[in-house]
Amino acid sequence: MPAGENSTVIALLSSIPSPSRNVLHVGPLTIRLYGIMLVIGIIAAVLLFRRRWVARGGDPDLVYRCAMWGVIWGIIGARAYHVITSWNEVPDQWWGVFAVWKGGLGIWGGVLAGVIAGAVVARRAGANILLLADAVAPAILLAQGIGRLGNYFNQELFGKPTSLPWALEIDPRNRPVGYENYDTFQPTFLYEMIWDGIGVVGLLLIDRTKKLRPGGIFWLYVMWYSLGRATWEEQLRIDPSHHVLGMRLNAWVAIGVFLVGLGGLLWTQLRGRVKPEAGVRTPG
Repeated sequence: MPAGENSTVIALLSSIPSPSRNVLHVGPLTIRLYGIMLVIGIIAAVLLFRRRWVARGGDPDLVYRCAMWGVIWGIIGARAYHVITSWNEVPDQWWGVFAVWKGGLGIWGGVLAGVIAGAVVARRAGANILLLADAVAPAILLAQGIGRLGNYFNQELFGKPTSLPWALEIDPRNRPVGYENYDTFQPTFLYEMIWDGIGVVGLLLIDRTKKLRPGGIFWLYVMWYSLGRATWEEQLRIDPSHHVLGMRLNAWVAIGVFLVGLGGLLWTQLRGRVKPEAGVRTPG
């Protein structure tokens, strides 16, 4: 066997196989595994969010209201972000803008719209928004990590070709143009899951120290996630993307979000200390 073929066989024997399908058929219903992963992520996030908010003396019903409106607006924001930044991938029909079943949800728009919606609900309920943001931050990151499994089932958003032992096998029909002859790629979904998992544990441990003022945990979450996207994930991915000054658009967005997170952290930690007796509700 030629040396090149031998190395290919070794790589395949030590790689991560991709699932043979991304849907489940239950009677007349066709259920996409991507959607199931999103639902599991949302449920896990709500449970963690509820536990942390109740521990702060908050109303558990507020968690469900924030989650409901946050998910609805999160989906709208995620789709809007994709349509705006990847307009060339939107189906060229009148319904193309709404075709989430064709793929295309941008996490940046989803988190932004979802957080704003949750903040509005919390504000109307009279809750302390900064305390609530701290309670939900690790939960959002947990949902993002679980949701990345959906990319695994769809065989999408993977990285550059590689022969590492943990390389991800991709079917020929899912390989980008120019990469048809490569069998295995960087499993960026796995990398982000690990990154997000470390972030969740880190945020929970930092929160237990009680050394940060309200809002600090949320802005640390923003910085942690955007740091990973800017420094390594966007450098590995090879899916279609618009480029600005030689760099992927999402990398620039991640850098901007990181700076916003840094500014938010400084603002919450350097401004006047919030009185402990303020509790989980806003005075007045």
